[in-house]
Amino acid sequence: MKINNRITILAGHFGSGKTEIAINLALKERNLHKHVAINDLDIINPYFRSRDVASIFQKQGVELISPNNQLATSDLPIVSGEIYRVLHDHRYKVIIDAGGDKDGATALGQYYHEWKEYDPQLLFVLNANRPYVSTIEGALYTVGQVELGARLKVKGIINNTNIGRETTMEDIIKGFEISSKLAEVLNIPLKYTVISRHLEEDANIFTRNHEVMFINRYMKVPWEE
Repeated sequence: MKINNRITILAGHFGSGKTEIAINLALKERNLHKHVAINDLDIINPYFRSRDVASIFQKQGVELISPNNQLATSDLPIVSGEIYRVLHDHRYKVIIDAGGDKDGATALGQYYHEWKEYDPQLLFVLNANRPYVSTIEGALYTVGQVELGARLKVKGIINNTNIGRETTMEDIIKGFEISSKLAEVLNIPLKYTVISRHLEEDANIFTRNHEVMFINRYMKVPWEE
């Protein structure tokens, strides 16, 4: 799955799994481009943050933009000024991991005047197994809140319906149906469905007719360590 826009922003409700997608996208893009940066703008979620896998990015040559040193482990709404450098350097593919829903997306709004001329791609990550976005009504409301905070329109939906390692193809198909309806109502594309690699064989039939991105899981909850 290749990123079309130079700047791709992933946003979604708490627990959507957008950070995992951001990590996988950054590593994939590094195989295609010399200059790739991922900006950890998730100031909401203290558990799943792209800066927690900084060593992987370093080994693969992906530039991580996040609070430095002791600030990286704080749960304060701190963002790095380094984002301005890569936003205006056209050599970079930039992936932004934005946090939460409206509150997290509000952090995006401060950069509106910096990137509006670059036509960033804001994608909404939907995990239909999460509260508040398990229905079309709830998902539509959340998309609206993200757009309000970010001052950008969502340009595509990513189906990332899962329950971690317990995910089945039934979960994914359910999420695909809701994501498809959401995209239809918003008149925007359903970009693809994200599936963890441990389900690659089970997803064989699904992949014949649907756009899929298989991902590795880098983020773990404490009890998985």
